Amino acid sequence: MATVTVRQVDDEIYQGLKAQAAQAGRSMEAEAREIIDQAVRGRLWWSRWVEATELLRGDDLAIPERSTPRDVPL
Repeated sequence: MATVTVRQVDDEIYQGLKAQAAQAGRSMEAEAREIIDQAVRGRLWWSRWVEATELLRGDDLAIPERSTPRDVPL
């Protein structure tokens, strides 16, 4: 497995991560891993879904010509 180091994290973010980890009963490292995992897998899932459903989408609908707007009395 790879190792990631994050530098220059704002103190407010650091404290927030620490509190979130404690609330979840995890270490800060485990909490950061979970956040990164959810963010990346969420995007991967979406792109796989878009790719898998491409054939189901069908043709684009034709857009009809629009007429000039009529005057509306005030």
